[in-house]
Amino acid sequence: MRPIFFRELRSFFSSIIGYVAIGVFLTACWLFLWVLPDNNFLDYGYASMEKFFEMAPWLLMLLIPAVTMRSFSDEVRAGTIEWLATKPLRDTDIILGKYFATLALIAFALLPTLVYLYSISNLAAENVGLDTGGIIGSYIGLFFLAAGFAAIGVFCSSLTSNQVVGFLIALFACYLFYTGFEALSKIPSFTGSVEYYLSMIGMQFHYNSISRGLIDSRDIIYFLSVIVLFIALTRISLARRAV
Repeated sequence: MRPIFFRELRSFFSSIIGYVAIGVFLTACWLFLWVLPDNNFLDYGYASMEKFFEMAPWLLMLLIPAVTMRSFSDEVRAGTIEWLATKPLRDTDIILGKYFATLALIAFALLPTLVYLYSISNLAAENVGLDTGGIIGSYIGLFFLAAGFAAIGVFCSSLTSNQVVGFLIALFACYLFYTGFEALSKIPSFTGSVEYYLSMIGMQFHYNSISRGLIDSRDIIYFLSVIVLFIALTRISLARRAV
């Protein structure tokens, strides 16, 4: 797994891919949260990171499929997937190496956003403290959400040799799992019956739960289950390609 992990990281940062992905994410955050009116920190009037944690999932929903779309589709297109198969590596090692490299890139993208926390704490009134528990919980929730998106993206990349198709499938799947079930639960025919259970299938329900600052084991288990599910589906997809 380790050789694949470092190989993927080198491919991210030896080309423009990693820098563009991180740069676009941070630039979009800066524009929406500090420059554009009506939605930025200064217009909000409260010493809170709430606006960032509301917007970040939508930006990650675009960023992560753009990063993962080449994970396996590029290998299939270039024919290097057969070369990897000849190495003393299991399919699981290859998948996890690519998956953890994507997580590392996400962590690099999220790390500079801690500057926002420092800036807001300095802009806040002296007698107003930040909700530290909520912020820590939101960062944990955001990372688990991104980890779920990454697992979905890697799986979708294994389905096709076309990067654009892989990106579109991953984008739709991430949207469906994040807010699709929540939207479905609002349909009047489901209200009062299975509304709550439909919302629980979606990532947004569990992300919002962790963002309140209370780390519930059920939310962690949910995200881990999604990750394991899509890693397993990726393994099945690669096994079928090898047949």
